Formats: sequence, structure tokens, C-alpha cells
Amino acid sequence: MSYIVVEGPIGAGKTSLSRLLAEELQARLMLEVVEGNPFLASFYEDPERYSFKVQVFFLLSRYKQIQDLGQGALFYEHTVSDYLFDKDFIFASLNLKGAEWELYQELYQQLKPKLTTPDLTVYLRAQPDLLLQRIAQRGRSFERNMEASYLWRLGKAYDDYFQHYQGSLHIIEAADFDFVGNYQHRKQLVADILQLAKAA
Repeated sequence: MSYIVVEGPIGAGKTSLSRLLAEELQARLMLEVVEGNPFLASFYEDPERYSFKVQVFFLLSRYKQIQDLGQGALFYEHTVSDYLFDKDFIFASLNLKGAEWELYQELYQQLKPKLTTPDLTVYLRAQPDLLLQRIAQRGRSFERNMEASYLWRLGKAYDDYFQHYQGSLHIIEAADFDFVGNYQHRKQLVADILQLAKAA
């Protein structure tokens, strides 16, 4: 069974690409729970007050999803996901500080070793202007006031993380591919990823 993850900052196109890959592979699709986080809308209104709650909810939700991966092994040869478990750590490193950050790190360090590692991770890099454009297109109300400065910090945190990533990694500049609207782009990108997944 192969486990492929598509990762990147908010609006990079992770879910769209994950859906395409899952369809091509006839794979199980594992999507992060975003709207299901009861603290997320409040976090965007008051980050300092709600950051710890929003991060711990995501941490535990993603842990449970990934922990359940083995249950589908009898029915699916492949799994495609639109997030890494470490995604939450990247966000938490920007949003938490002091005692809350220390407590979060303890929780993360207890949970991470118990989880399956992806066979291939695809990193969609994107600049803030492209991310803002795509965020506006999908129209989530709680993302309406997203600032370019936050997206820049987030992109830098992702770049720093993937500089030291241990595992099979494929980096894609999201601005170079319109894999939703351009069939040739989609065909090329999916073929490249599938070839890498087979080699991983």
C-alpha cells in the first residue's frame, strides 16, 4: 500500500491535487477536517485567545485520521491525503508561544512516533499573491481577512521545514501548473507524481 501526501500553505491547491491523484489511483482520499474545527472562525477573529484551542483540535483530529490508515488496507491499495501530520506543528510554531507552545510540543512529541510515514510527499510552493487569489476564489467566510504578511510567514515556515525533511519529497511551484483548469498540466503533473510514487 502506498501513502501519498500533498502539502503546502493555505490556498496552494492541496485538496484539488489530492482529489485528482486519488481518482487516478482509485485510492482512498483522506482530507483534513477544516470546517469541523469549532474554534477556527473564532481564531481568525481573535488569534491570541483561540490559537491553542484551534491547534490542539487539529492535532488530535489529524492524529486520529492518520492512526486509522491501516483500517482501509484491505479495501484500498493506495491512500492520498491533503496534509502531513507535521502540518499542525508548522502552524503551531507561528501561532503559539510561551507555556502553550511548550505544552503543544509535548503533545506532538508523544503522538508523532505512533503514526505511519508517507511514501511520497508533494510540496506545493506558492507565493502570497497566488494564495490570496485562490483563497478568494473558494470563498470561505472565515478566511476573508487573511493577510499577505501571514501567508508570507507561513510560506517561509514551510520552506524551512522541507529543507530538513526526512523522506521522499517532490517540490512543485504551484504557479507553474493550472492542474484544475488545464488538462495538459494536470496530465503531466499527475503522471510525474505517480512515477515518483512507484519508485518510492
